[in-house]
Amino acid sequence: MPASSETSHDLTLSGIRKQFITPGHEKVTALDGIDLAVEPGTLVSVIGSNGAGKSTMLSAIAGNLLVDSGRVLIRGEDVTAMPSWRRIQRVSRVRQNPQDNMASTLTIEENFALALAGKRGRFALRRPGRVKIREIAAEKLKPLGMGLEDRLSAVSGMLSGGQRQAIAVAMASLGSPAVLLLDEHVAALDPNSAARVHEVTERIVREQRITTLMVTHDMSHALEHADRLLMMHQGQIVLDLAGASLVGVTPRDLQERFAALSGGSLSDAALLSADPGPTKEQVIGRV
Repeated sequence: MPASSETSHDLTLSGIRKQFITPGHEKVTALDGIDLAVEPGTLVSVIGSNGAGKSTMLSAIAGNLLVDSGRVLIRGEDVTAMPSWRRIQRVSRVRQNPQDNMASTLTIEENFALALAGKRGRFALRRPGRVKIREIAAEKLKPLGMGLEDRLSAVSGMLSGGQRQAIAVAMASLGSPAVLLLDEHVAALDPNSAARVHEVTERIVREQRITTLMVTHDMSHALEHADRLLMMHQGQIVLDLAGASLVGVTPRDLQERFAALSGGSLSDAALLSADPGPTKEQVIGRV
């Protein structure tokens, strides 16, 4: 891919491959030659059955795992060998479980302090003072319409799952990251809370024009709100729809296309389990 093309995209994946070895010494291909280029400000929905490689792809982008081959570029910068803590200024991630996105024993304000410290760099010499942290947190939380800006001293573990996920998205948007990764971030919520967090998420990413990859099991939402839709199967992107090709597409159309491409079936029920990626037991070493 020409350098000029790479630098015009917020995210570029080129030939990404990742294999794992199971305890039975079997090679499992999680990502099988992923090529992807995402333009700035694009909201991309990612769907596919459990085990398709969705979360593994997000982990490769975030730096939570190193790929076996291929390149990961963020705004033209090759970050393939860069560890996750160095990518945090470029890539933010919100996971499915609210407990994974905030420290439950800390207050909202303290969680924002941690997030800000990370965004400013691991070895930043100057940290924002408490007053500044409260100002930033209130500024980010007030538009959510949940009254959380007046509860900065509340212990995060006492909040509802929906409140915590909304806060997590707000914190993830700090520092205007190049890429935001949403890994089934509403799957653990009740329908009403999920709808509210979806609304909050879209408002934030649209207003800040953050390039976003959103793994979701809700095909209707994926179609209604995304600029682009990717379908994954067996570690590959088997369908890529955007612009005119996305207009008028229904969940039934996606089910039929999946069946034609894979020989299997796809439904919301089949997507309910988030793709967990490899377990610690599976990852014996790089292949």
